[in-house]
Amino acid sequence: MPLPNTVQEQVDQSLSHGFDGMIVYVDTGVDTDVDTDNHAPQFYTAGWHDKHLEIPAKPDALFKIASISKLYVAVSMAKLANSNRLSLDQTLDKYFPELVGKIEYADSITLRLMVQHRSGIPNFTNSADFWSDAPENKKSNLDYALAMPTSFAPDKGYEYSNTNYLLLRKIIAKVTGHSNEQFIQENILTPLGLDNTFFSLNDVDDIDNVMSGYYVGVDEDFKTAEYGMLATAEDVGLFLRALNDGSVFTNAAEQAIYQDIYVYEHGGLLPGYQSLAEYHKDIDTVVVQFMNTTDFNGYEWNLSEISINRIVAIIENEKRKSM
Repeated sequence: MPLPNTVQEQVDQSLSHGFDGMIVYVDTGVDTDVDTDNHAPQFYTAGWHDKHLEIPAKPDALFKIASISKLYVAVSMAKLANSNRLSLDQTLDKYFPELVGKIEYADSITLRLMVQHRSGIPNFTNSADFWSDAPENKKSNLDYALAMPTSFAPDKGYEYSNTNYLLLRKIIAKVTGHSNEQFIQENILTPLGLDNTFFSLNDVDDIDNVMSGYYVGVDEDFKTAEYGMLATAEDVGLFLRALNDGSVFTNAAEQAIYQDIYVYEHGGLLPGYQSLAEYHKDIDTVVVQFMNTTDFNGYEWNLSEISINRIVAIIENEKRKSM
């Protein structure tokens, strides 16, 4: 099969690898065809928004962004540190004294190490029980982590751990006296005009606006499962642009704090939903890719990475031609 020459051709070809639906948002930063510094981003879709109802994929659909939400939490931590409402060098035990003896090294794990996934606190989604327990019998996510051994001593390794960000969200709430959602809304979403980003399915007016999610070999639509933040590809793209150009930050000091603690792009994976949000500095381009099909062995995730890499290569080629 020949390699596609356009982004739309790549999106169409991706469906042949087992994906049910796909949305791609591309913001190349500069329009070479008109005399302006900015231009309207491009949207590309293929496949189904809802395959059972045969509704085509929609560019403005809401999508479960999963761990892309960690970027919003990390920005919040930088903002709170810059305003001296917390110190990234403070240790976990200050905020959760009840976890001393339950989480090893709680008195030496700093917030900075948690943001950077260098805390050694085990990832609750790595627990076999997390996936095997019936939903009605599920313990709290933190309970799964507490039943697991420490992965390593603080700052002695790296392990991506959802538990770090579960606790960081709770710390944001403790520090501000409000939910972490309220802080993100007031300090990130509202200033950037991101009106199509939500923290829960309960916040969505019409669930039909949420793209369906499918798991290979399972007939179920995972759209109604509650998994946290949802957003349109455009809202994620606008946030990622603001993160990388610095406009999400109040000042240079705040931006410097963020640069010291976390990354500038992210992926997300949930049953039925996988997403990638990338910024490519060399071509000043933001690419957000949503795919509503996942599987057990990660094959579809690997294919999604191949897809976005090809999309970026096509954009690079188009930019070279326009120079």
